[in-house]
Amino acid sequence: QVQLVESGGGLVQAGGSLRLSCAASGRTFGTYAMGWFRQAPGKDRESVAAISWNGDNTYYADSVRGRFTISRDNAKNTVYLQMNSLKPEDTAVYYCAADQWGSGYGLRLSNKYDYWGQGTQVTVSS
Repeated sequence: QVQLVESGGGLVQAGGSLRLSCAASGRTFGTYAMGWFRQAPGKDRESVAAISWNGDNTYYADSVRGRFTISRDNAKNTVYLQMNSLKPEDTAVYYCAADQWGSGYGLRLSNKYDYWGQGTQVTVSS
């Protein structure tokens, strides 16, 4: 069982930055691919970024590529999402998720992830 706790959300003006963190419980964090997903009101959940269990693969949605960066620190059992040049359309609840041994194309698929955090709200004002 893996428990995930997101933090770092908040209100920011367009063009600003935020860094989300997701802290994981347990001693097997290094075996999990980690993904960030988001869901805006009235919209489906979408994949934002992900990193494979060994850090060799990353995935970014087209809408965030070049603005967001995902990274992981296995010593701290934490995955980060650095979000720069934020836009109002980035407003959503952001969730982190874990998929053991995840890699490759599966990184972008929400149904591959077994564990989810409770979410953190990101609001970007225009």
